[in-house]
Amino acid sequence: MFQLRLCLLLFLSSIVSLQAQQPKTYNSSEIYEAVQKLNVLGSVLYIAAHPDDENTRLISYMSNQVKARTAYLSLTRGDGGQNLIGPEIRELLGVIRTQELLGARRVDGGEQRFSRANDFGYSKHPDETLEIWDKDEVLADVVWAIRKFKPDVIINRFDHRTPGTTHGHHTASAMLSMEAFDIANNTSKFPSQLELTDIWQPKRLFYNTSWWRYGSQEAFDKLDKSNMLKLDVGVYYPSKGLSNNEIAALASSQHLCQGFGRLSQRGSQDEYIEFLKGEPLNNNDNIFEGIDTSWNRVEGGKAIGDILNTIETNYNFKNPASHLPQLLEAYKLLQNLKDEHWKTVKTKELKSIIEACAGLYLEVSAKSPNAAPNSEVTLDMEVLNRSSANIELVSYQLSTLKHGISKSITLPDNQKLNFEESITIPNTNNYTTPYWLNKKSTLGMYNVENQNLIGLPETPRAVFVDFHLMIEDTPLSIRKPVIYRYSKPDKGELYRPFEIIPIVSASLSDKVFIFENDQQKEIEVTIKAGKDNIEGFVQMAYPNDWQVFPQKQKIEISKKGDVQKVMFTVIPPQHQSEGLITPMVNIDGEFYTDEIIEIDYAHIPFQTVLIPSESKVVRLNIKIEGNNIGYIEGAGDVVPESLKQIGYNVTIIKPEQISPENLDDFDAIVVGIRAYNIVEELIFKQRYLLDYVKDGGNLIIQYNTNRGIKVNNLAPYDLQVSRDRVTDENAEVTILEPNHPILNFPNKIGVQDFEGWVQERGLYFPDKWSTEFTPLLASNDKGENSKEGALLVAKYGKGNYIYTGLSFFREFPAGVPGAYRLFANLLSAGKQDEMILKN
Repeated sequence: MFQLRLCLLLFLSSIVSLQAQQPKTYNSSEIYEAVQKLNVLGSVLYIAAHPDDENTRLISYMSNQVKARTAYLSLTRGDGGQNLIGPEIRELLGVIRTQELLGARRVDGGEQRFSRANDFGYSKHPDETLEIWDKDEVLADVVWAIRKFKPDVIINRFDHRTPGTTHGHHTASAMLSMEAFDIANNTSKFPSQLELTDIWQPKRLFYNTSWWRYGSQEAFDKLDKSNMLKLDVGVYYPSKGLSNNEIAALASSQHLCQGFGRLSQRGSQDEYIEFLKGEPLNNNDNIFEGIDTSWNRVEGGKAIGDILNTIETNYNFKNPASHLPQLLEAYKLLQNLKDEHWKTVKTKELKSIIEACAGLYLEVSAKSPNAAPNSEVTLDMEVLNRSSANIELVSYQLSTLKHGISKSITLPDNQKLNFEESITIPNTNNYTTPYWLNKKSTLGMYNVENQNLIGLPETPRAVFVDFHLMIEDTPLSIRKPVIYRYSKPDKGELYRPFEIIPIVSASLSDKVFIFENDQQKEIEVTIKAGKDNIEGFVQMAYPNDWQVFPQKQKIEISKKGDVQKVMFTVIPPQHQSEGLITPMVNIDGEFYTDEIIEIDYAHIPFQTVLIPSESKVVRLNIKIEGNNIGYIEGAGDVVPESLKQIGYNVTIIKPEQISPENLDDFDAIVVGIRAYNIVEELIFKQRYLLDYVKDGGNLIIQYNTNRGIKVNNLAPYDLQVSRDRVTDENAEVTILEPNHPILNFPNKIGVQDFEGWVQERGLYFPDKWSTEFTPLLASNDKGENSKEGALLVAKYGKGNYIYTGLSFFREFPAGVPGAYRLFANLLSAGKQDEMILKN
């Protein structure tokens, strides 16, 4: 039975992944559920700080059981987290996590919103969070979300009353929500927003509490819950063949880069929400008490409600198209509503239902996945009416053209019509890239000036087609974005968003180039054409004390999508130095300095990200000993590539290759971040790694989370990983053992090596260890006790066991010199003794 359920979940997950790529279509049961939602004029806004903070059980319950319009406002895009599925971190990770949130909402039926807050990493207190974020701007964004979404009810994921007990972002999200609740209805607060929307006052605000808030289930059971509302979110939906909790598990499992894939649960399950402010509940059983969520809520809505209630009561599951006359009558009445908010929201919902009932299939597919401005693109349009309804394609309007194209064609039942149009992408169209990355951000905030973009999960598509139809003598327009549809022999039909790209882009082979001495290096630049027949030259921008030859190189690419690679010789200065280099491609006198990054994972739509093409160059005073390094990969990081940069020969060791004979030849073995959390085979292979140390090897373990460690013996001696961390990247570092070989050979490590670190010092430090370990460093965040578990070393047999929670996986991509010097010393542990013996 377990295997059957697991197969079902994997099957459903594959469906979700497929739906992430292709346009949504609705079956008869889904149309019925959409009609039910159409009949509810109530809304819920759930607020928290990050992707994966949201309670998908409650969001799904509000959306699928209560039928309320439900949205999740995540203040950040999760840029500061870790990535378990690939090497992307920071902004690129935020792009992935944004799409995972959208995938979760496609499953649980919610909508998605954001603020401009940048996830700068773990924060221990909301005071710190709100200092790094621009509090007024993030508060403005929360108010904007309330004014735009107009929720009747707000539910906070976190408690505003417990600062310092959880992630500072968490508490800050609740504090901002509390404040926004009070001022969203105040015309003197953020008045510029009111040029685009209206003030709004939610009815009440709740906190989604649970037993963990009170330390144990027993303590929670004894609690007075008279101020709480209990909801059984374990309901079963026969039309879906799934319980609410199963849907929630599928939604949560979209957060794959955070390791949230999980099995589902079934059966009754209670959720509690605590009333915080607003209009109190008389009976704690309905969050919408006192709110009319029927069509009677709006002037002129009763007639619409009467029509739609009749459809819901007498819904024809065999032939939903039979309801088209009634739906069209409701649509016409809806256009006369004075309430612009509900008119806009419900018109969108109703148009989707009409489209689904008519079995309309409208698709616009480009011949290629992308195009540059001023390029011609051929579009294939498919128009299909799969019902007996009288439908006419009056015309269609391409977003790139001023005038529509008249057709006046009747669409016969199930007879496909195809049209082909050529368009030219205007020079005025912006490139396709996440809008929040268009301008340089600060540590705490993204820079978005267009108020209409703030909060949107994605950049609106610039190329689309409006189909103007006449359905049973009722005019209706349906907009479809241009997509790219293609197939692969091993995957079948696939979809990608259509993207607008520059005519040329350039990328460097690495994001950081480390020069361990004053010797020159050859650096490769890849030029990619965004259109046919590219001619020009490329040159480099570089720091004044560096040299680059030649000054420029000619490029000539005949076919779009092809690349040309050129080499530049980069000569570092004699002294330690760092700076940025940027390839600049000159085409007809215009410089292009961006690179295109493509993110392609099966569970999210294909993503194109345009960012400045720049890499850090570092002239580093560093020495290394040893050469052959074995690397056991954990979660995605670029440590192996970084070690190659400073001259090491790095071999990736697959878990199944871990054996005594395969380990002996390495000068050191490094275990990647969170490997003991995610690599099951280490349960069986750990003994070989510890034997390698015992026999004289050098083993370096990078950080693991303290939950879900696969092995019982992480170290040869007692070692307990905690949640201790130092989040201030500028926190003072104390060297506890200044004479220890690891801090002196082959590089002398001092406090200056901890300058320029990014995001944090480290995380998940051990807090208990046996006397065999020697702690080498100490640091702490403001107001906290000293943490000494960042770097621990123990002799075991003839070798060295090293555990470090320092965030090398963040420092290496940022080109932090001291991080490279210190890691070189870790890799060289014991080599000094070997050299003495040899001499």
